[in-house]
Amino acid sequence: MAAVGAVLLAGLLAGCASGGPVVAAEGDRAGRAVEVAAGVHMVRGLPGEVDADTLGRIGNAGFIVGPDGVLAIDTGTSYRHGVALLAEIRRVTDKPVRQVLITHTRQEFLFGAMAFREQAIPIAMHNKAAGLMRARCERCLKTLQRQLGDDEMRGTEMLKPDREFDDSHAIDTIGRPVRVLYFGHSSGPGDIAVLDERTGSLFAGGLIDHQRVPDVQDSDHDGWLSALGAMRRLRPRVVVPGHGPVASAQVLDEVQHYLGQLKQRVLDLLQSGVALSAVPDAAEVPEAAGWDQYDTIHRRNASILFVRHERDLLFRRADLKE
Repeated sequence: MAAVGAVLLAGLLAGCASGGPVVAAEGDRAGRAVEVAAGVHMVRGLPGEVDADTLGRIGNAGFIVGPDGVLAIDTGTSYRHGVALLAEIRRVTDKPVRQVLITHTRQEFLFGAMAFREQAIPIAMHNKAAGLMRARCERCLKTLQRQLGDDEMRGTEMLKPDREFDDSHAIDTIGRPVRVLYFGHSSGPGDIAVLDERTGSLFAGGLIDHQRVPDVQDSDHDGWLSALGAMRRLRPRVVVPGHGPVASAQVLDEVQHYLGQLKQRVLDLLQSGVALSAVPDAAEVPEAAGWDQYDTIHRRNASILFVRHERDLLFRRADLKE
C-alpha cells in the first residue's frame, strides 16, 4: 500500500461503451476530495485499522456534483468526520447537498450521518442494511467510543435513515443521471453500488476494496460473485472502492480472484482435516499478501469461511443419514 498522501501514477482507465478512456486523478490524498471524473469526487480514507492513529477514518467517501445539487456517498466514522466530509464538499462546490446514500453497514461509513442530518440533508440506505445496522451498531458505536475517545466521538449518535429502499432505482435530484444498484445479498445484506452514468464512475462501497483485503463477515459468496459479474457488464471507467485507491474495472477481477482463491484454499484445508486453530496460518493467498490488512482481515476471513463450509458439510452428512 502506498504511503498516505503519495501521488497516484496517472494512467488510462478502462473505457466504456459511452466514450473514450478517462484519466485517473493524480492526487489521491487521504481526507481530501479528488476529482476522479468530471463532477465525480472521491475522499480517500487512510490505510490501516480503526484506532487512535487513524481516528477510524479508513473508509472512502465521495460525492457527485450535478447542475441542481450534490449527491453525497457515505458519511464517515464520527460526527467530526462527517463535518470534515461536508467541508470537502463545500470546498469544491456551493451547490446544495440534496441527499446522502450509505452504501453498506460498516462503522467507517455510517456514523458521520449526524453532521448531514443537522444540515437537513436526507439520508437513504437499503432496508436490509438498515436492519443489520439496527441489530448490531449500538454495540459498534460503544466500541468506537472506547477506541477513539469521548472527544473524537463527541456528537456521534446512532443513525436513523430518512428513507429506506429495497431495490435498484434512479436518482434525479441533482440534474444528472445516477443509478443506485442493488444485486441482492452479496458482500453484505443491503450492500449497494452507485453509478454515475455520465462518466461511467462506479462507487462500489462494500462490494470492492482495492489493495486491501475484502471482508467476508457478512457476505454471501455466490451472491458476491454474481454482483461482481453484473458490475463488470456495466463496463465502468472508474471504480471508487470502499477502501483503497481509485481503480480501473480490473479491480473487479482482482476481488473475484481473491474470493475464489480463498474459498479453494479453505476447502482444501477442510478436506485435509486441518483443525480450525491452524486455518489462519495455513490459508495463504500469496497474490494478496501485500494488501492492507492481510495479517488481520484475511486470517479472519479464512476462519469464517472454514466454519461455514464445515457446518455445511455436517448438515449434508446429517441429511444423508436420514
